[in-house]
Amino acid sequence: MRILVPVKRVVDYNVKVRVKSDGTGVDIANVKMSMNPFDEIAVEEAVRLKEKGAATEIIAVSCGDAKCQETLRTAMAIGADRGILVETTEELQPLAVAKLLKALVDKEQPALVILGKQAIDDDANQTGQMLAALADLPQATFASKVEVADDKVNVTREVDGGLETISLSLPAVITTDLRLNEPRYVTLPNIMKAKKKQLDTFKPEDLGVDVKPRLKTLKVSEPPKRGAGIKVPDVATLVDKLKNEAKVI
Repeated sequence: MRILVPVKRVVDYNVKVRVKSDGTGVDIANVKMSMNPFDEIAVEEAVRLKEKGAATEIIAVSCGDAKCQETLRTAMAIGADRGILVETTEELQPLAVAKLLKALVDKEQPALVILGKQAIDDDANQTGQMLAALADLPQATFASKVEVADDKVNVTREVDGGLETISLSLPAVITTDLRLNEPRYVTLPNIMKAKKKQLDTFKPEDLGVDVKPRLKTLKVSEPPKRGAGIKVPDVATLVDKLKNEAKVI
């Protein structure tokens, strides 16, 4: 079984992001970048499936500029066998990424696509679902447990009321949640080995995909600073303030 794992290069989760002074976006100049944490969980799960004998090859995919090669090398250091970079300097929105991944799914014919449920930069939570729709594949989102058996995959997913376990026919698309696993520490020997692994580069036009943005960002601004809380003497006062000042009830 072949597994395709898309990974995204984002601002490191430890970094406090700064909004550009003109409000056009987030300032990423001289900022530490890393693999999206949810995608790191996806790579780890793919590697664990391979270690159990359920998978034979793991292909890491990233879409973006040439610097995304670093993210792919990290994925290969965790355990991916080879990488594919779809190189473009265009702003990539979820639909465009889903179309690129659909083209690669048609090309590589993976039995399973595992990707993070969302990226921590745009928090869109759309790419996995769009890919499943475009490729006409069954999907399981927010996975907290994945078990492959023959031509089926059983996925335990987190829903509002608790946990739900569903069975999908392969091929399928799975998006990962935080509680699926704890990604392993990448060792120096594996980092060195990753430098020698195969990394192919394509352009969107090579895959026949138009990645022109469909959405326009009008303004990016920081959230307002949270004001100090107050104490109220009784429940009646609390209800009155919620109703008349906060206007939330």
